[in-house]
Amino acid sequence: MRKAPCTVLTRFPLVGADDTFLDTAARRYTHVVDIRASARQVWDTLTADDALVSWSPVITAARWTTPRPFGAGTTREVTLGGVLCLDERFYRWEENSRMTFTVDTASVPGLRRFAEDLRLLPLGTGTRLVWTFALEGNPLLQPLLTAASPVNRLVTKSIAEGITRRVRAESVGARR
Repeated sequence: MRKAPCTVLTRFPLVGADDTFLDTAARRYTHVVDIRASARQVWDTLTADDALVSWSPVITAARWTTPRPFGAGTTREVTLGGVLCLDERFYRWEENSRMTFTVDTASVPGLRRFAEDLRLLPLGTGTRLVWTFALEGNPLLQPLLTAASPVNRLVTKSIAEGITRRVRAESVGARR
């Protein structure tokens, strides 16, 4: 994965999130991306050592903190913009079809809950990725999250769409 992992030592605990939160969060962003590749190819990209950083400039570092093989309980550290560090814990891991995580800690105060769900659905011409981001701040952060919602929607969309370029590049490289 790209760049050094987060060096911020202070971590603020978040409340664990679950599927109910993913379905009902006030700040919920779902993006659907159709990718001309098999579910296995998309899954391999999602779980690669350079996952996220290879297709999103927003993600400046990421590292799996659990050894392979991955499954429920797998952990990862992700850094956004070089300043926000998140410690993620996957509570769902369905090989080649679905992964869901909650964020356990963040390097900045104010976040209350944060989770993501990624589903891969086979299509006749490839795979549909349905990526849901859900976040909630404490009462002081809520007005800022409301104001930033259009930006958050664009950022999360760019992360979800970025994988298409990465899978396409891997497919071209594999054909050479």
